[in-house]
Amino acid sequence: MAQPQAELDRLHDRIAARFARAEPRRRARAYVSGLLTGLARKNGWTLADWAGDASPDGMQRLLRSADWDVDGVRDNVRDYAIEHLAQRHGG
Repeated sequence: MAQPQAELDRLHDRIAARFARAEPRRRARAYVSGLLTGLARKNGWTLADWAGDASPDGMQRLLRSADWDVDGVRDNVRDYAIEHLAQRHGG
């Protein structure tokens, strides 16, 4: 089984083109990476702090107003999950 960081890299490579600019693309990776951590609480402040940001403004901007293809990311993540579930169950 691949390392979690390597799998996150593969997933991020798959969705990266869905972001119009590099900054939201990097922030999305940090956001997802933060969600996968063992943080006791996962909210804008804790995820921003984990990513090294001074405030949650950037994370909130990503979710609220950044230019990215939300439906496309959803589809890519769904396809990724289906592929990996099929592999895990011998499909």
